[in-house]
Amino acid sequence: MRYFIGIDDTDNIESRGTGFRCRELAALLVSKELGDVIGISRHQLLFDRRIPYTSHNSSGCIEIETENISSITDISRQYLLENGADGSDVGLCIAVAEKITAEVMNWGLNAKKEILNKPDADNLAKQNNILLEGLTGTQDGIIGALAAVGLRKSGNDGRYVWVKGKELRELTESVFTIEELKKITLLDSVRDLNGNTIPDKEKIYTGEWYRPVLKNNQITIFAEAIKGKTDYGWSVVSKEHIKRISD
Repeated sequence: MRYFIGIDDTDNIESRGTGFRCRELAALLVSKELGDVIGISRHQLLFDRRIPYTSHNSSGCIEIETENISSITDISRQYLLENGADGSDVGLCIAVAEKITAEVMNWGLNAKKEILNKPDADNLAKQNNILLEGLTGTQDGIIGALAAVGLRKSGNDGRYVWVKGKELRELTESVFTIEELKKITLLDSVRDLNGNTIPDKEKIYTGEWYRPVLKNNQITIFAEAIKGKTDYGWSVVSKEHIKRISD
């Protein structure tokens, strides 16, 4: 069965961010042979001075296939209790992917544009039989953890900090055919700036910051045509462009 594990507010100004904690937790779950991690997505929430956040106010979502959700829940909870930074307000959310409702998706979308509160998050999770726990501090992290699950389910928000296959950082500044790229890392689609699919036989330069985004429930790379004398016809769009379309 497929689950989404939403995590928020694990860090302080001196610690590693939530994305790092998601990757570390996912690696721990895989090392214990508890499931198959498909990807880890980052979701940007509202920037507002009234909301306490460390640097970016983003939350993370681990997508995992498993039949061991009880063990995964226990290990995730313990890992976050042990590794949440001093002063953090850790929230954990675990939901069956196929059972996430439109209400929960709307919660995620609303978290990008307005200030939400803990009682409403709690009530929504209970109404939808979703595990939602505040583990440290003020427990404000439950708001973003629930939002991460809803945004991942929406299928059109965020970017990936990890996908199954070769480490994303190892794919930068290289040239592959799209077909080759799909064989070494999980990737559904490569599209041009107009949203058209680029054929698998085409060569692409991966650029300095290779990060797939989530579009139409697909792990997607966006690329622009390259003019001039190169042995490739496409290049992954810039870091700034990736952030603009995924935040």
